Amino acid sequence: MVKRKIIWTEKANEERKEILDYWIQRNHSKTYSIKLDKLIRNTLKLSALYPETGRKTSYENVRVNIVKEYLIFYEFTETELVVLAIWDGRRDETTLKIK
Repeated sequence: MVKRKIIWTEKANEERKEILDYWIQRNHSKTYSIKLDKLIRNTLKLSALYPETGRKTSYENVRVNIVKEYLIFYEFTETELVVLAIWDGRRDETTLKIK
């Protein structure tokens, strides 16, 4: 079992922060954002161990895992798992840009 380093692109990290900030503002509390962030991070840890469990996408070498209503797009090598985007699955799919 290969332990891959998880690397966040600037775009994915910004999207994660926006999602978490949205829930803080909406709920007037950090509780849900903390739980959601933990779910995202735990999913990525599992994906780093078993990257091929993510569903293939129409983008070459890009896979996706789902956490709640969010789609986490990533690609991987033998040593790294690169988080490309976190996208709210309720949004219009024509606005999705991975690379």
